[in-house]
Amino acid sequence: MAQDLGEKIEGSKDELLAELNEFLRMPSISAREDGGAEFRGCAEWVRDKLREAGAEARIMETDGHPVVYAEAGEGERTLLSYGHYDVQPPEPLELWESDPFEPEVRDGELFARGVADDKGDVMARIQALKLYTEEHGPLPFKLKFLIEGEEEVGSPNLAAFARKNKELLSADACLWEGSMKDDAGRPMVFCGTKGMAYVELRARGASHDLHSMYGGIAPNPAWRLVQALRTIKDERGEVTLDGLDALADPPSDKDLEAIERIPFDAEAMKASWGVESFDRELSERDALREMLLRPTANIAGFHSGYGGPGSKTIVPGEAYVKMDFRLVSGQSPGPVLELIRSHLRKRGFEDVEVVDLHGVEAAKTPVDAPVVRTAVEAWRAVGNEEAVVYPTVGGSGPTSLIATELGIPTVMAGSVANIGSRIHSPNESARLADYYEAVRYFAAFFGRFAA
Repeated sequence: MAQDLGEKIEGSKDELLAELNEFLRMPSISAREDGGAEFRGCAEWVRDKLREAGAEARIMETDGHPVVYAEAGEGERTLLSYGHYDVQPPEPLELWESDPFEPEVRDGELFARGVADDKGDVMARIQALKLYTEEHGPLPFKLKFLIEGEEEVGSPNLAAFARKNKELLSADACLWEGSMKDDAGRPMVFCGTKGMAYVELRARGASHDLHSMYGGIAPNPAWRLVQALRTIKDERGEVTLDGLDALADPPSDKDLEAIERIPFDAEAMKASWGVESFDRELSERDALREMLLRPTANIAGFHSGYGGPGSKTIVPGEAYVKMDFRLVSGQSPGPVLELIRSHLRKRGFEDVEVVDLHGVEAAKTPVDAPVVRTAVEAWRAVGNEEAVVYPTVGGSGPTSLIATELGIPTVMAGSVANIGSRIHSPNESARLADYYEAVRYFAAFFGRFAA
C-alpha cells in the first residue's frame, strides 16, 4: 500500500505543491486584529479542500477565529487529527530572502511563512486522505479533523470549544501537529508536552523615578526582584521553589528507557546556540533528562528603569520580570501559582506581586501506547526505520485539552518540519522531499490505524 501511494505521490508532485502554495499565500496571522475577512476566507478554503478530499466539513464559530471541523470514513475506531491554519507574523520583513507569503523553492527547500508551522502539516494530511481514498476507497475508521485558527496566540478559545463539543471530539486516539526531523534526518515522535505557568513578578518603590543620589536610602524595586528571584533559583542554577518537585509524577521505567535510546548531539546543539557549555555544566545525558523530565524556572524578560543609550542616573520606581515555569506531569499551573506566592511570602516578599498571565496543563501519553506504536510502524512502512520516540518535548501547548482533559491518547508525528526550519523566524522553510514523504507517511498512518 505505501509503495503504491509512493508512486502516486511521485506522479502528483506538481499538483500537491501548487495546492500547498495556494494555502501558503493566505496571510492568516492570528496576532493581528484586522484580518477577519482574510481569516474566514482561509478557513473556508480549508473546509473546501477537506470536502474535495471526501470529508464532510464545516465552519464552527468561536469567540475568536473559527474552527474547521470535518469527518471522513466509518468504523468502530476513531482518530482525531489536530492542526491549525493560523501563522506567526512575518516580521522583521527585511530578514526574509523572499516574500513570506509568496512561496519560493531554493535548493530543494520551500520558503514561506507557515510551511513548517503548521500549514504544511495540515495540507499533507488532507492530501493523504484524498490519495488514500482514491487508491483504497473510504477509510474503514472515522477520521475527525479539528483545525483551529488561534494556536499562534495561545489558543484562547480552544478550551471552551473543546469542552462544549466534548462528544463531537471523542476519539480513540489523536494525531497532533508539531513533529519534526532531527539534525540527522531522523523522524521525531513526541508523546507529550510540558505544562506551563507564565507569571509576572512586580515590585514598586517610590511613586516616580528618583535621582540616583538617593540610591542608598530609596527602595529600589529592581534590586527587590533580584533578591526575590535568587530564592527561586540558587547560585548553582538549581530550582529551589518550595514544594515544586513534590507535585511531579515520577517518570515511568519505559520513559527512562526511551530517553536512553534517544540520539542526542549535545555538541551540535551548543554550537548552534553559540555557547561552550550547558547551564550548570550539565553532561550530554543529564542535559537531555533535564530538558525532558524536569521543570524549569525561566526568566523571559526583566524590565526596570532606563535602558536607552548613554546614561541616566535614576532609582526606578517600578520593576517587573516575566517568568515561565515549564511543568512536568503532576505539576498543574494553578497549584504552582500558589506555590510561588507562598514561597515569596515565607521569605518576606509579601510586597512582590505575582500576576497570573497564562497557564496550560502538561500532556502525557505512555510511550508504549497503541497510537505511538502506529506512529513508529507508519514510518517503517514508508522505508524510514529510524523514528525516535520522545516521552515528551520541552515545549508546551493546548495538547492537554485533548490528552489530559478529554483523556484521548495523543501523539505528535509526521515531520514536515526539520530542526533547521526556522519556525517562527524569518525564512521559515521545509524540505520538499520531507513534505512529499509526510503525505505518504500520513496515508501509511491511516492504513496502520485501520488495521
